[in-house]
Amino acid sequence: MSQQDLADKTGVSKRSISRLEQGESVQLDNLFKILLALDLGENIDLLVPDQTKRPSYYLEKSESKNKRVRKKTKKNEFKWGDE
Repeated sequence: MSQQDLADKTGVSKRSISRLEQGESVQLDNLFKILLALDLGENIDLLVPDQTKRPSYYLEKSESKNKRVRKKTKKNEFKWGDE
């Protein structure tokens, strides 16, 4: 199928199809239209990563790292006049 045939079938511009073939960015809805026109609709699931762990898991994991602690320095006590 030529780019022009695919453009006619999907309503997506030939330039967008060319950009997709070259690995450049295209709008998500155009990508879906092209995948469906090529009978690759089942591959849409591959675009979304598997969520085996909740996003909060990674947040909690990153917060549990040891935090740096500054050593306390002794401060000179203030003295009045001749004390």
